[in-house]
Amino acid sequence: MNKLKQSIAKLNKIDMFSPYFFLPFILLLYFFISLFDWHKFEQFGIHVSIWPAVILAVICYYIGVFLIDKLEWTIPSFGLSFLGKYVIHFIVALTVLGLGSYFLMIYNGNLGITDEANRRNLDPKLNFFSQLLWFGVLLLLCYKMIMEKTMTWKKAIVYGLIFAVVMFLFLLMAYRTPLIIMLFTGIIVFHYVVMRVKLTWFLTAIFVIGVSFSLFGFIRVLTEDTSIAFNDRSKPDVELTAEQEEKLLTAEQKVNLVPKWVRALNAEAVTSHIVLSTIIEYTKEEGYLKGEIHKGIFSTILPGEQISPRMKVTEVVNSITLERGIWTTRKDRTTTPTFIGQLFLDGGYLLVAIGFLLYGVLISLIYNKVKQNGIRSFHTVAYAFTITVFTVSMHTGLLDLIFVLMLGFVIIASSIITPDKRKLYY
Repeated sequence: MNKLKQSIAKLNKIDMFSPYFFLPFILLLYFFISLFDWHKFEQFGIHVSIWPAVILAVICYYIGVFLIDKLEWTIPSFGLSFLGKYVIHFIVALTVLGLGSYFLMIYNGNLGITDEANRRNLDPKLNFFSQLLWFGVLLLLCYKMIMEKTMTWKKAIVYGLIFAVVMFLFLLMAYRTPLIIMLFTGIIVFHYVVMRVKLTWFLTAIFVIGVSFSLFGFIRVLTEDTSIAFNDRSKPDVELTAEQEEKLLTAEQKVNLVPKWVRALNAEAVTSHIVLSTIIEYTKEEGYLKGEIHKGIFSTILPGEQISPRMKVTEVVNSITLERGIWTTRKDRTTTPTFIGQLFLDGGYLLVAIGFLLYGVLISLIYNKVKQNGIRSFHTVAYAFTITVFTVSMHTGLLDLIFVLMLGFVIIASSIITPDKRKLYY
């Protein structure tokens, strides 16, 4: 018993949110959980392994983190330090713009939580700019928390309540990504400023948050109005051989023996595994898209009808599973490819290696800023936000222009902002 306590005490000393632990731990845990597939792999005919790509991603990420850590490099200011004093003012302006856009969207009756069809048909411009509300509030609250001379539990609870209100506002839009980003960015800042989060607490929080958001998605599907064409759940109309039909029927029967709520617990991870495996299988047959997915991040804002990157991913994965009599993603819906799948689809193992190497480099550059300038600076907020977005993109992919712009702003702000003199060194 004493040895067990000693082992737990040693584990609790790990900095859960350092570049060496947080992102790779979540990535490996995510795909490990996906192995409990409840016969879904058999149903979708999954036979291509994702693990070479996953292991390569982790190795290249660590190379990037280790090199920058040892060199002690940070993001240069490019001679723009004089703009640092305006960063907070600019964030306030973005928050006001986001607030106005959000209330205009609500005024027009756009509540995504009422039905998936409504969520997909939110006003694109208002939805885009409304994201600046949670982004601005998140950065301002975290920065204010960091600059408190003495952080008491009472103050921490007040900050938490403000976080909760803003998260509730975006819960009405039925998008989970902003909620997760707010939650984990806040937890990371809390970890460095208020009280260190132990590994046992961290694992408990991961479990509770994971289950909560999985069930949120499950309930969202259960409450769909199936009379709407967008929510059609019929199978694809394809000719299957008697052997294929029998195989599919047998797999579906095995899947249906598992209660829906059990399958819902790790449904997102299982689906991501299926999507990534299908993407790798597609590239073996059809080749890589050579930048088409990443180009789509920016082309969606151009005039006229544009195919979003996630819709293109839907076309890709459905082209494979359609022949097996099943949709990977229902028609007219988008697919989250995982960040590995996003890179693999455009350039295979080479692009996966480059992408995760850059992830490691960027995260380590900002983390070095925190170590050199102290935790009571904007750099801690920038680090918390950046590593959270990168970690969340392990599931969603980094395909939303608004998140790319947010990341760009935070990284640039971290490079030019001047640390406050009241800093407390890391």
